[in-house]
Formats: sequence, structure tokens, C-alpha cells
Amino acid sequence: MSNQPGPGGGGGGGGDTSHSTALQHASHGTQGKRQKVYANFVEISKYPERDIYQYDVVVTPERGEFKKLPSPSYMRSVFDAAMGEHRQGKLNGIPMVYDSRKIAYAPKRVCEAKDTLELDLSFKEDGRTEKYIIRLREAAVVNTKILADYVRGRGGIAVGEIQSALNALDLAIGSVLHLEMIGFNRSFFTREQSLVTVGGLELWRGFSFSVRPGIDNLYLNVNTAVTAMYPPGSLLDALVNVLDVREPSMLRGRLTRDNMRDMGDVVKYLRGLQVYCSHRGLKGKRKFSVRGTTTRALDQESFDWEDPDKPGHTENVTVAEYYLRRYNIKLNYPFLPGITDRRKSMFPIEFCSIVENQRFKGNLNERQTGDMVKFACQHPGKNMDRIVDILKKRNLGGSPIVQSFGLSLPNKLAEIESRVLPTPTIEYGSGSREPSFAPRGGAWDLRNKQVKQSGKPLDHWAVLVLASRQHVSDNAVKQFITALVSGCNQSGYRVNEPHPPISYGNPNADISQEMLHALKGVNCPPGVKPQLLLVVLPTTNVQVYQNVKNCAYKTLGIHTQCMQSKHVQRPNMQYCSNLCLKINAKLGGVNQVLLQSGFQEVLRGKPTLFLGCDITHPAPGEQDKASIASVVGSTNFEGTRYAATLIQLPSRQELVDKLQEVVVRHLKIFHRSTRTKPRRIIFYRDGVSESQFSQVRDRELIEIQRACASLEQGYKPDITFLAVLKRHNARFFPMGRDGDKTGNCVPGTVIDRSVTAPGITDFYLFAHAAIQGTSRPTHYYVLHDDSEFTADAIQQLTYNLCYTYAICTRSVSIVPPVYYAHRVAARARCHLLDMGMGFEEATTEASGYHGGSTAIGTIPGDPGIATKIIKVNADLDTAMYFM
Repeated sequence: MSNQPGPGGGGGGGGDTSHSTALQHASHGTQGKRQKVYANFVEISKYPERDIYQYDVVVTPERGEFKKLPSPSYMRSVFDAAMGEHRQGKLNGIPMVYDSRKIAYAPKRVCEAKDTLELDLSFKEDGRTEKYIIRLREAAVVNTKILADYVRGRGGIAVGEIQSALNALDLAIGSVLHLEMIGFNRSFFTREQSLVTVGGLELWRGFSFSVRPGIDNLYLNVNTAVTAMYPPGSLLDALVNVLDVREPSMLRGRLTRDNMRDMGDVVKYLRGLQVYCSHRGLKGKRKFSVRGTTTRALDQESFDWEDPDKPGHTENVTVAEYYLRRYNIKLNYPFLPGITDRRKSMFPIEFCSIVENQRFKGNLNERQTGDMVKFACQHPGKNMDRIVDILKKRNLGGSPIVQSFGLSLPNKLAEIESRVLPTPTIEYGSGSREPSFAPRGGAWDLRNKQVKQSGKPLDHWAVLVLASRQHVSDNAVKQFITALVSGCNQSGYRVNEPHPPISYGNPNADISQEMLHALKGVNCPPGVKPQLLLVVLPTTNVQVYQNVKNCAYKTLGIHTQCMQSKHVQRPNMQYCSNLCLKINAKLGGVNQVLLQSGFQEVLRGKPTLFLGCDITHPAPGEQDKASIASVVGSTNFEGTRYAATLIQLPSRQELVDKLQEVVVRHLKIFHRSTRTKPRRIIFYRDGVSESQFSQVRDRELIEIQRACASLEQGYKPDITFLAVLKRHNARFFPMGRDGDKTGNCVPGTVIDRSVTAPGITDFYLFAHAAIQGTSRPTHYYVLHDDSEFTADAIQQLTYNLCYTYAICTRSVSIVPPVYYAHRVAARARCHLLDMGMGFEEATTEASGYHGGSTAIGTIPGDPGIATKIIKVNADLDTAMYFM
């Protein structure tokens, strides 16, 4: 690429293909109105600066070794029983905390370094007694002084080096919470105030607890949490709820291999579930994990059985016959299948009950997700009160175990300094009543506003209605089109064809053929494609939507705009204006921009390529299916238009392969669009955990630098690399009247002190106005910065960009390059529809059905997944088709 004229010229920057292992040094901002907020962190006033001892734990049954460790709750019960029996004896009064698997910690040595301490135990549960030997052997000495050095920024200590010390302190605190709550890793729940949802599940409230390093101190982070649980009790009643029938007799015919949908729902529900089986012929009750179901009803499922009353005589009997002859029990529901354990033993569902305190690990359906969102959505003040209340009730600082590990902490939340950044000025078209303005409260409306830059006028388009005429009439569609055309023209986007052809199609037919038929009515000049197909969907059916997008992206190469039929029947101008924003963005327009004087001042006039990256992984249980990385890159000086690239990766891979090739593509697109090469690259990288920062930065930064060097010798634009975290447990609550109308922090609130990471520039940013519930800020980490942005500059730039999301009249919670990458990743399901691929964010898992039983968690996949760039139709290659 050669230099071309553009804002600030086109010369190279100061990037360096060398890199250091240390992360970017910390700095703090000063800009904005200062105010205090409550944080859901407790300042740990005292923490250990001495050794803690880590032990390997081996629990061995008297009858041999475990083939697979029992559940964490069972292992914890065994370990706690051993501690109770031996603490004042072999353990010399020293407390230990246990991770429920293979590691324990103690504040003092419980045995000599090279010795193994053996603890005998007779453990009784469910009327049965098991004998165990618990062997403890010192594995490591954890010097917690490293925590003090880390939080005070001494030396180049990586976060991984302090993890063992943090784990020990987490387990010490968790040991107190386990006494009265049900724990899963660092989260603890109670059945109090639970909610029964559909599908045989309950929703429980709880809290997450974790010790976090801050600046000059350690903090305990405490956040509210909700989870889905199995209700204890009758398994039969639970399955009645799963399939939403009134009584067990109505399950007849529902759980057969001919009804895969219902069977799939049940298999998903049973995956890994622990149950008790008990009946009058069984002494006590038997506990086991469900492996699957029988393929036939119990009055048809048979096996070879030797009758005890007829030694040596074997005959084939059904399970129902077996229970009648062996135990004199006549099954009430012989028409149902049975459930199986890992030994393939078969059990009637009517004799089984669900073991208490089990978490549901599958994906929630749409109704359950809705209930979960409502259940979790609470006013910020109420959430803060719940956190303060649990701290007072549990009184963690008063626990002898917590004290023995050298921790001291109060029962109150920390007060943290925050700042509210100035609101940026945004610009709409010159035909607007008020072209430039600074929004209030993070939101504005489109009345009397026109788009900043109109895309290609809409000359050739059609409407496809995938609903019946009885449901959506011709007149209703025509009236809606009239309203849409009017809304577009008022918004400054020209629609030259106000009467597009309208056709009706069948959503259950071949969607590609329905789309082709609809487009035949468009009168295009030779060699010109239709620009847009407006598709009216009868419902929110994901499959139909994906079929439409798959055909558009891969085959037809045209833009589609999908909408639900209910909006056709009730057209309103606000909805039409929102559709106009999407259509304009897809067809090359720009809806709003930041005031360029302030924007370019932050960028110092350097042409800047904004990159956003996200990785989407397969749904749980689909380990053999590909992960997808999505990268978007800006194509104009204002950072408002983006092109997208998709990369198929090996399953669960966190590093982006082929990033060099992708960055080269986006550098060329930027140059082709602006006739200028970027002098700065700002890369917002989502989907990276703190422990991966150095690895991801070092690998991907080199890829970006190599991409630049491959285009032109000596081309070294400045590179700024930020990690973006949305899934975290930090929450902040305004004091007094400093909040917005929902009780949350106002847009522009930034926190970069106290509870942020030591030794690195990072900040929490509330860029959006919450509509309901407790707002979650986005956490940004500056991992590399050739531009040497001040903390104020990078915070203000990131905040300002959140006002440029193309299809929204609100500031958004996460910087648009990442938001667009999210959208592109979601569209990946449409690109890969023919591969049957599911993804974590939006789909439920498939369920396999194999041979003699329905196997759980054995979904086949492609064992050899090649890394490759996934291409859309060439006509959409650089367009914002994903809006």
C-alpha cells in the first residue's frame, strides 16, 4: 500500500514487531465529575503474608479405587466427616479446606513434608456404611507474601503465580458458606425464595464469592446469582412437568423412539441426574446417576432372567414381568420406558426420586430463560441490600477457619471513587432539526432527524410474506410498506420504489425456492441484482430465520431484512424508523457519527482502523464441533462502517488462527475505502480470561504486526490492544441521588481505582443506561499501547464509540466493534446451517439416540476440524450484512 492523502496524512506509526512479556503499566484517569459509589467488594483488612500448605488428597474406598470420583457434594461430605473425626487427633487441631476433588489447604503443616498422613473413616449415608482411607501428602508450600507484592505492583508477577494463594483463601471462605448453603465452585445457593419454572425445574437465588486482587489490597467480591435446580422428589412428577401434561397417564406414547422431540427433551433433562430407586422389594434405597433410557416401554423391554425359584432355568422376560414375579409389584405405568445406569441396569421411573440439591447443567428453553431473566432482574438497591444482608448473616470475618488462614474482613461494602465522563456530541444529517446534540441519559429519539449519510437508494426490492393471507392480508402488507417507505424518506434514506412486488410463501417449504420466487417479481436492469428482500416471519421460529439468512449469505448474495408479522398488523413510525436504520446500514449508509472535531482530537488526526474480535464456542456436549472467531474492521475514517470475517477454529480454541491473513484483508478494505492506510490500529478483543492475557496478547499482537509488515516494508502503525470482559461479577451502586431513574450508575461512569487490577491499565465503564435490573459495566484492559494514550483518552474514546452503534438510538453497553463481532458470530449459525452446528449463546444441545438405550452426552462430531476462513457471497463481502 502506498501513502495516500487523508485525515492527518498517511505515514507509518511507531509499532515494533518486538514485544515484552510485561503487560501495559497502570495509569488512572482524572477527567469527569468525581463521585463515590458502593462496590460489591469487601476490603480485606488483613490477609496472610506467610506460608499456606497445599496437599494432594486421595480418597480410597475399602473395596478398591474409584473409577470416577463421586459428586463434589459427596466427596466434601466424606472429607468433612474425616476432618471431624481426626481434627483433635492426627490433625493436631489444624483446620483444612478442600476443593471437593483432589486438593486441600491448611494454615499449618499437618504432617512432615515427605510423609503421607492416612485418615480412616466409616462413612454412613442413606442407611449404608462405606469405609474409606483419606491420604494427605504435601504437594506445595504457597507463600502468600506474593499476594502483597502483586497488589502493590512489585516485580513482574503474572496473575497465574498468585492463583494457588487465591484458591486457598477462596476455599477458606467457601468452607463457612457450605455449612448452610449449597455450593458449586465459588457460587452458593439456597432454596429460600425459589421459583418453580416450567419443564421440571426450580430457580434458586444465591451469591458468588471470590477473593480478588485490587490496587494495594485484596478484596472479597460478592455478587448475587441465580441458577436452575432440579426439584427433589418424584421423578415421574418431574417428567410430567417436563412434557407439560396433567398426569402420568398422559405420557403414554410420548416417550417412544417415534417421538424424538419429546424424547430429546427428557434425555436432556435426565443427563447426569442422580436419583434414588426404592420399592418394597429393595432394602433401603439405591442411588445412581442416570445414563440413559430404554428404547422401549417396560412391558416390551426384555432380558434373560434366571428365576431364583427355578435354579438353572433362564427365560426371557419383560421388565414389567420381572417386577411382578420377582417382587410381586405390578407396575402402574408399564407403558413408559425405564432409566438406565452406567451398568445398563434398568429401573422403572415410578420407583425413582430425584436426589436433592442438584444443579441443572443443560441449556434453558425460551420460557425458562424468560423466567430466569425476570427472577434475576432486581432493582440495584435491592441487590445491594441482599449482599449486605448475606455478609451480616454469615459473618465471614468471625469464622475460626477464616481467621486461621489469616483473614480479617468487615461486613460492609467498599466505597470506591468513580468519575462521570462528559457525554459526546453526535451528528445526524444536515436536514435534521437539530443535527448536533449531546444526548441526555444515554438515549435519544429519531423524531425530526435524518441519517448522516444515505446508503444506495432502494430501487430494486421485494417483500416475501411467510405467513398465510388469513393471518397477514394483502392490504395490511401494503399499508405497512407505505408506512415504511414514508418513514425511510422522512429519515433521509431514499426509497425510489414505493410499491415493491409482494409474494406469499410457505415457511415449511424450501426457503431458497420461496425467496427466488419472490425476487423474480423485481424488475432489475440486466446484470443488476435486487438490493433487498423484506421477509415477514410468522413467528420467532429460529429455524426459518436461519434458513432465510443462510440462503441470502451463501447463495443469493442479497441483503435481507426479517421482521415479525405482528408488526405488519400494527405499524408504527418508531418501528419503521428502526427498520430504516438497519436497511440504511446494510446498503452502505451511516446513521450517526461522533462530532469529528472531538473524535479526531482523541485520535490525534491519525487514520485509525478499529478491529473487534469475538469467539463463539459449541454448546456443551458438542466438543467435536468447531468454534468460530469473528473479526470486524472499520472501513471509514469515522469508525462507523465495518466489514466482517469469520474463521472456523478447532473446538474450544481460544486463540485466533489466521489472524494475520484476516488483518491483511481488513487493512486492504480500509485502504480501498478511504484511499489511506491506517496509521493506528485499535483492537478490541473479547472472550479472553485474565489468565490468558499474556498468551493471547503476545500471539495475536505478533499476527497483527506481521500483517502490517507483509503489506509494505517498514509499515508499522501504532497498535493498541484491549481485552474486553462482559462476564464478570463486579457491580457498582450509586450513592444518594447520583444514580439514574432505574437506580443504576449513569452512563459515562468509569471506575479505574481500588478494585481494578494492580500493575495494568484497566477500567470498568458504564456506557449505557439500564432499562431494568442492575446494570453491569464492561471491563476493559489495555494490554498493549504503542499510541501511549492517556487513561483519560482511551476511556473517553471507548465511551464515545458506544454512541455510534448503527441501529440503536441509545449508547450501548459494549464498544461497537465487539458488539458487531457478537452479531457476526451469531450469524455464523446461518453460514454453517448445513453442518447442523449449535452454539452456546443461542441454541440448545442436540440429543443422540443410540441402539438399545438413549445415550446421554454422546453426540458425534467431526474429530478433525480444519482452521479456515468462512466466506459469504462476494456481493456481501464488505457490507454490513449482519445488521
